[in-house]
Amino acid sequence: MPVTIEIISDPDQGGFTARLPDIPAYGEGETEEEAIKDLKEALAGYLETYGLDDAESRICQPALRTIDLELTELAGG
Repeated sequence: MPVTIEIISDPDQGGFTARLPDIPAYGEGETEEEAIKDLKEALAGYLETYGLDDAESRICQPALRTIDLELTELAGG
């Protein structure tokens, strides 16, 4: 089952965090690949503890849209 994950960079500390928004598990690493690998290990632990049915029931695939949005206009500038 394909899932959407978030990759968050940390400009202050360096490195990356990877997370699956609907499941309380995350991974960290110096690179995106390391963070994803760590996330997979965290998810394996989650599945071992709570089971596949629980994980699948939490996953919600949002409907993503791309829109044109000028942030400076919204900020009053």
